[in-house]
Amino acid sequence: MKKIGSVIALTLILNAAFTFFLFEQFKASQAKQSIIPQQPSQLVNYKPNFTNTKPYTFTAPNDFVEVSARVTPAVVNITSRSRNGGYAVSGGSGVIVSSDGFIITNNHVIDGGGELEVTLNDNRQFEAKILGVDPTTDLALIKIRARDLPTIDYGDSDIVQTGEWVLAVGNPFNLASTVTAGIVSAKGRSIDILSGSYSIESFIQTDAVVNPGNSGGALVNTNGELVGINTAIISESGGYEGYSFAIPSNLVKKVVRDLREFGKVQRAILGVNIRTVNASLAENLSLPNVAGIHIDRVHTGSSAELAGLKARDVIVGINGVETNSVPQLQEQVARYSPGESISLDIFRNGRKIRKYDVKLKALDTASTFR
Repeated sequence: MKKIGSVIALTLILNAAFTFFLFEQFKASQAKQSIIPQQPSQLVNYKPNFTNTKPYTFTAPNDFVEVSARVTPAVVNITSRSRNGGYAVSGGSGVIVSSDGFIITNNHVIDGGGELEVTLNDNRQFEAKILGVDPTTDLALIKIRARDLPTIDYGDSDIVQTGEWVLAVGNPFNLASTVTAGIVSAKGRSIDILSGSYSIESFIQTDAVVNPGNSGGALVNTNGELVGINTAIISESGGYEGYSFAIPSNLVKKVVRDLREFGKVQRAILGVNIRTVNASLAENLSLPNVAGIHIDRVHTGSSAELAGLKARDVIVGINGVETNSVPQLQEQVARYSPGESISLDIFRNGRKIRKYDVKLKALDTASTFR
């Protein structure tokens, strides 16, 4: 019994000694930390002088290898050479849209007035002929004499969603067959780069890397379908800064069809002066949302007048497609030809109504051709 009591006493003494040791270590640690100078506060993941910085590593939701291999052969390099001397005056990219040599590109890529040289992905070179241009959309159609060429199928740009993965394919700085990945940042963007009263800017905005030379190249979805033609960047440095813009493929398809058949675009218009609805207008007109296009004026004899549209009407949809801004309305109307009919969803006096069979009239001066 005496032996057991001695063991218990010894155990208690050891526990007390160990506890005292830990307490002294803790006090020393606290004292040491108290003399470390305080660091200034900093935002999490803050990187000065960088905007729209992508993570160092990321896992894409799709394997882009197969898609890249499939679409790059259908993207070409275009060089405009002077007629005297043959030196390059401009350049960019183009997308083969039919196996017999029709290629879509930007108007500003081929607008140098020189001879066009097209280099395919397999390094074959061809002279190209300009079939038609449309400055109002900054698109042009050219043709080379070749057969059995690879093509890219059109996708539906209406169903492209913000946040969706896309690939930009082109020839930046003459680096052939360059593929970059990003997401759709926004739709229906207007950045005021096209001149003219009837220019159409309803761009798909992406953060896929696009630089000079990418103009006229392909923007494709993860199925390898063409959803846009890369056209512009916003940049203070002249290089990529995270803002790239592409013409939606549904508009491209219509322009290509017209240029092939007529050599110029058959543009239709409503015949109205319009502006995008703001908060003040929405309140004054008792609109449910701050969205839509306000009609300021209806022109005499126009499609809009014949359809019974009035000033202060607000257009919110065309053929069931929401039109929340002027660029979106312009894009939708531009997809139709003179003589075709559309339906309009409008708000009038606080009530939503639908106008059926609004027959569109032509704008004869909307495009030029060569």
